[in-house]
Amino acid sequence: MNENGKIVTALLAGLAAGAVLGLLFAPEKGSETRDKINESLADLGDAIKERAEEQFDQLNELKEKLVSTLKSKAGKAEAAIDDEIEEHA
Repeated sequence: MNENGKIVTALLAGLAAGAVLGLLFAPEKGSETRDKINESLADLGDAIKERAEEQFDQLNELKEKLVSTLKSKAGKAEAAIDDEIEEHA
């Protein structure tokens, strides 16, 4: 995970912990507090899911670039070998 990913993850965890603590110490009914905690956790889950999808997309892009580069280099190597074979034939 890159440095930005670690920062975002730490930020999300801190926000979730702060939200839960704030709700636990708020002077409200227990049912309202539980509803707010559930909502906060659902939001956190959504944020984590979005971040995971972004990371997955970045990995797919990297894979596609690597495959493309390898195919290109393999094609150039094959052409160079063919040229050498023709020169010495």
